[in-house]
Amino acid sequence: MAISASTLQRWSIPLLAFAVPLGFVVWAFPTGLAPLRAAGIVTGWLGCGLLLVSLLLMLREPRLAFWLGGLERMYRWHHLTGVAAYVLLLLHPLALAANAWPASRLLAWQTLSPVTESWPVWSGWLGLLLLMVGLATTFIPGIRYGVWRWLHALLGLGVVVGLLHLILLGIDEPVLPILAVATAILGWRLLRGDLGLAARPYVVAAARRLTGQAVEIELRPLADPVAVTPGQFVLVAFAHGPVYRGCGEFHPFTISAIDRDGALRLAVKALGDCTRRMLSIEPGVAARVIGGFGGLLGNAGAAPQLWIAGGIGVTPFVALLNDGPLLRPVRLVYLYRREDDATYLSELRAIAASDPRLTLQAIATGNDLPDLDRLLPAASDLSGVECYLCGPAGLVAALQRALGARGVAAQHIHFENFEFR
Repeated sequence: MAISASTLQRWSIPLLAFAVPLGFVVWAFPTGLAPLRAAGIVTGWLGCGLLLVSLLLMLREPRLAFWLGGLERMYRWHHLTGVAAYVLLLLHPLALAANAWPASRLLAWQTLSPVTESWPVWSGWLGLLLLMVGLATTFIPGIRYGVWRWLHALLGLGVVVGLLHLILLGIDEPVLPILAVATAILGWRLLRGDLGLAARPYVVAAARRLTGQAVEIELRPLADPVAVTPGQFVLVAFAHGPVYRGCGEFHPFTISAIDRDGALRLAVKALGDCTRRMLSIEPGVAARVIGGFGGLLGNAGAAPQLWIAGGIGVTPFVALLNDGPLLRPVRLVYLYRREDDATYLSELRAIAASDPRLTLQAIATGNDLPDLDRLLPAASDLSGVECYLCGPAGLVAALQRALGARGVAAQHIHFENFEFR
C-alpha cells in the first residue's frame, strides 16, 4: 500500500529524532563495562545524535521544510530535540560520577568537577554551558531578536565544542565524520540563511496602509522570482532606503497576493521594533526573499471548509481568495479587535458579495477572547468540514479545544501561527 506524502511529512521528523541517536548508540555501544558507566556513555551518544538532528532542523531551506512538514514544525522539533539533548548530555557526567560513587566519593566528585580535571573534561563542561545559554533563550520570550540571535548561536558553538571534547578524549570515530556534518550544517545555515545567499533580490515597488498599524508591501523581483504559492509565507530582509532604516535580518511575512509577473504583496503588522519601522517603508528599498514556506491549505480536498482568522492571521486566506474563485463552499470567520484594526475587511466583503461559495462572518471582539461557543457553527454543521486556523497562538489553541469539544477530529483541524524565531 502506497504511503501518502502527508503521512511521510508527519513521521519524517520523529523518525529522524529516533534513528540518528539510535544509530550513534549502535555504532559506539559499550561492552564489558559497569552498568552506570555504560549508561553514561549511552546518554552521551544519544544527546550527540539529538543535537545533530536539532541542528538540521534549524536550516531554512524550502525543499527540506516541505518534506519535513513545514518550517514552523521544524522549529518546534528543533527546540524539543535541543532540550532533550541537553538533558541527556547533563546525565552523561552524572552517570559516570554515580559509577565511581561506591568506590570513592572523592573520585565521584573529581569526575564531576572541572577544577580537578584536564582540558578534555573542561571542554565537555564548556560545551554544556554553551548549550545551556543557547537553549535558555528559547524560554525568554521578551528578549530582543538581535540579542536572541547571537545568544542562540551559542547552541551551534556548544555542539562543536562538545564534539571536540570527544576528540580530545581520543575518540576519533565516529566523531570526526559527525563533526564534519555538524560544521557543514552550521556553515550552510550561516551562508544561505543568515547571510542570505539563498535569497532572491527584490525591490519595494509600493506600500499601502491597511490600518493604522498595518501596511501592505509590494515586492517586485529583480531576477527569477521565488517559487511560492498562495497561503505560504516568505522570509524577507529589507535594506536601508533614503529614509527607511532596514533591520537587515530575515523575518517571516505572509503573502497576501501573487501577481502574474512574480511580484509579491506582503501584509505586515507593527508587532515589534522592526515591523513598526516598516509602516514608513518607501519604494525603492532593496529586499532579499527566501521561500516559500508552509501552505495552510496545501493538502485541501474537495470537502467544505471553515476558515477562522484572528487579526493579521487573515492574510493567507486573502491570498487564497485573490488567487481566483473558490472551488468549494467556504465559511470565513474573521475576528478583529475593532473595525479600524481589521485588515482587508472591505476587500473580503466585496469578494463575499461576488462569490456565492464564500460566507463571511466578520466580528469585532474588542481586546478579550471572544465567546467561541457562540460564534462557532454547531457540531452538526461541522460534520465532514475541514477547519483551518490562523492567528495568535492563544486564539488558535482555544479554537482547537472548542472544535474538539464539538467532535472535530484533530486530523481535520489545520493551523499555522508563525510564532517562531
